[in-house]
Amino acid sequence: MADPFRKKLVPITKLQNVRGVDLPIGLDFIQLVVTGPPGAGKTYYINTIHGWPNEGYLDLTRKGWWKDRSLTYRPREVHLGLPFEGMPQALAVFDQQWLEASPPLKLQLGRFQLPPDGSRFFETNWRKRYIFEFLLPTAEVIFKQRQSRQSEGYFPVDEDLSLEMVKRQLAIYQEVVLYMHRVKMQVYVRESLDKPPMCIVEENDAGIPRWATAQPPPRPSLKTMDGWRRLILRRDPINWITVTNSWQPITREGRVAHDGHPFELKIGKRRLRFYPELPLGVRKKYLRRNWLVTDPRTFGSRICGFTRIRPADTVMIGRANQEYQAIFSFGKDVGKRHVNITNEKGDIIITPLEEDRRVEITSLTDTDRESRVETRRYVAIEEIRSIYGGDIALLSPENALALLKEVNSLLERERYRPLNSEGHPGGLIEIPEEKIPIIVGDLHAQVNNLLKILTENRFLDALEAESACLIILGDAVHSEIPGEMRTMEDSILIMDIILTMKKRFPDNVFYLRGNHDSFASSISKDTVPQGVVMQQQLLDLRGKEYMNEMARYYELLAYVITSKNFVACHAGPSHKKVTRSKLINLHKHPKIRHDLICSRLKRPNYLAGYSKGDVKRFRKGLGLAKSTPFIVGHTPIDPSGSVWRNVADIKGHHIIYSGRPSGPAVFVQLNGQMIPLRYPAEPLIKLIGKIGKKG
Repeated sequence: MADPFRKKLVPITKLQNVRGVDLPIGLDFIQLVVTGPPGAGKTYYINTIHGWPNEGYLDLTRKGWWKDRSLTYRPREVHLGLPFEGMPQALAVFDQQWLEASPPLKLQLGRFQLPPDGSRFFETNWRKRYIFEFLLPTAEVIFKQRQSRQSEGYFPVDEDLSLEMVKRQLAIYQEVVLYMHRVKMQVYVRESLDKPPMCIVEENDAGIPRWATAQPPPRPSLKTMDGWRRLILRRDPINWITVTNSWQPITREGRVAHDGHPFELKIGKRRLRFYPELPLGVRKKYLRRNWLVTDPRTFGSRICGFTRIRPADTVMIGRANQEYQAIFSFGKDVGKRHVNITNEKGDIIITPLEEDRRVEITSLTDTDRESRVETRRYVAIEEIRSIYGGDIALLSPENALALLKEVNSLLERERYRPLNSEGHPGGLIEIPEEKIPIIVGDLHAQVNNLLKILTENRFLDALEAESACLIILGDAVHSEIPGEMRTMEDSILIMDIILTMKKRFPDNVFYLRGNHDSFASSISKDTVPQGVVMQQQLLDLRGKEYMNEMARYYELLAYVITSKNFVACHAGPSHKKVTRSKLINLHKHPKIRHDLICSRLKRPNYLAGYSKGDVKRFRKGLGLAKSTPFIVGHTPIDPSGSVWRNVADIKGHHIIYSGRPSGPAVFVQLNGQMIPLRYPAEPLIKLIGKIGKKG
C-alpha cells in the first residue's frame, strides 16, 4: 500500500521541551489535543506530560464540536467519530459497525464540520484555539503494543486483533490528518515520543506553518501604546507597512492593510502585481477579499497565468514553488524560498525568508483598471448572450431537439477523431499540439461556473481564433449539492449551453464521456437514482425523441483526448494494457471503456483503484513521455479543494474538479506546462438577464 505521507513530513526543528517531550515552540501547552488510532500510545503520552486524564470523544460530523466540553480541559486525548459513506451516524474505527463492514467503509470527507476561521466580523477563530497532534506509529509498532497490553487486562478494542485491522485503522487516521491539514487546521504528526514532531508540507505549501515555529514576541511594556493595545485587545502589536509611491525595502514581517488599492512587490529583479479581486455582481458583504498575483509583462494581453491568495492562505513565493515557477518563470535572482505571503482577512502579511534576498514594495497607480476589467468581462458576457441567443434559460423543446440533432451529426464526423474499424468515430480525440487546451473538470450542474470560465481570461477570444480548445471531462450534469440532487433543470440547462458552444465551435469544444453521462439506474448519489430521474425529466419536458437523441449523444462521445503535450479522460487509466488502436476501437473493449469513466485512485479505503504503474502503462501505450501531464476528474481528493497536482506522488498526474459552488477551476497550458487557474463564483445567469433587459 502506498505511503500517503511519502515526501510530505518535515521535522519541526524549533522545539520546546515540556516535561520531557519535545513540542513545537509555537504551541501553547493548553492548545494541545492528542489523537490517533487505538494502541498508538495516547494515554501514556498524556500521563507523561501531566495532561488531563480520561479520554474524550469528538463527533466531527456534529456542528459545533469545537465547543464540546471534552475540549475544555487540555492537553487531553480524544477519539474521533468520523463520517463514512452509507452510515448516517459518525463511527470510531473501533466501533463494531466499522470493523465488520464489508467491503471496508470509505470516509465521506464532505460531512466533516469545519470550525470557523474568524474571517467574519466578531467571529472567533476556532481553528487557532486547538493544535491536534496525531500520534501515528507504524502499523507494526501499534500491533505489538496492542498485543503486549492484552496480558495487562481486558481491552475491548483489541478483540479479534489483526495486523490488517491495525493497518486499516492507521490508514483512516492518515487520511483524516491530511484532510485537516488541507483545510488549514493546525495539525502535526509524531511517530513516538522519542522522535521529533513533524509537519505536513505538500507541494507548493509555504513550508512549516508559522504557528509551529513562531516564538511569541516579548510583551511590550505598559509604558508604551503597544503595551496597552496588547493588554486590551489581547493581540501582539502589528508592524504596519505604509505603501508609498517609492520603493521601500521589507526586512522583517510586515502587514499591508486591505484598502482596495493594488501594490507591486519586487523580489530579486522580478515584479509581481497584487490586485484586490473584483468579481462581477457579488454584493460587498459577500466579497471574500481575495488577491490576484499577476505578471505585469503578460497579464490581460492574452490567455495568461495568475494566482489567487484567499483569506487564510499562506503561500511561499520562490523558485521552489513549482506552480509559481511555472507561471512566472523566475530567474536565479529570485530565491528558492524568497518570501511568504499570508492573506489575513484581506490584509497581506509579507515575511522575507532569505536575509540576502531583497524584498521591496511600492504603490501601484492604476485608476482605470476596474473599469477596464469590467469592460472586458462585459464584452465576453454579451458575446455569450449573443451565441446562446438571449437569456440563459432552458431552450424550447423544438429548438433543443434541433440543436441536439445537429450536434449529434457533428459528433459523427468530429474533427481530430480517428474512425474505428467500423467507420464510426472512435473513442480517442487527437488535437494538434499548437492548440492551447483549457481543461474543465466535473461541473455537476453548476451553470454559473461554466459561464465564468467562458467569460474569463480571453478564453472566448482564443476559441474564436482557433488557438485554443475547451475540453470538458464529462459529468457536467447531476448536482451534488444536498437538497438539489433530484432537481434536473440546471443539468438540462448546462447541457443546452455546452451543445450550443459545440455547434458554434465544432472544432474547438470537446466533451468527454463521464460516468454520469448516462440514464443507467446505477447512476446514483446519496440514494438518488440521478440517471433515471434525469431521463424522466427529459421525457416530461421535451419528449421521447429528445430523450432518445440524448442517449445517442452519450454513445457518440469520445473517452480520451490527447496531444503530445497532455492526455486526459474522466476518471483514470485502465488496469488493462491500453494502446492507441484500442482507444480508437473502444467498442471492442468494454472493460477499458468502463475503467476510463469509473476507475478511482487506489487509496487505503479503495484498494481496487488504479496505481502509479497503471498511469505509467497508459502513457507508454499512447507513446507519450513519462512525465506527460495526465489530467482526470471524477475523484476530488477533499471537499474543499478544486485542483490536486502530482497526486499519489505520480509526477504529472493531476485531478481537477470544477463543480464547487464557490467557483470553478481549469487547467490551461502556458509556457509549455499545465497550469491550474481558479476563479470565484459570480451570478452570471442573473447578469446576462440584466443585460438583456437593458438592451
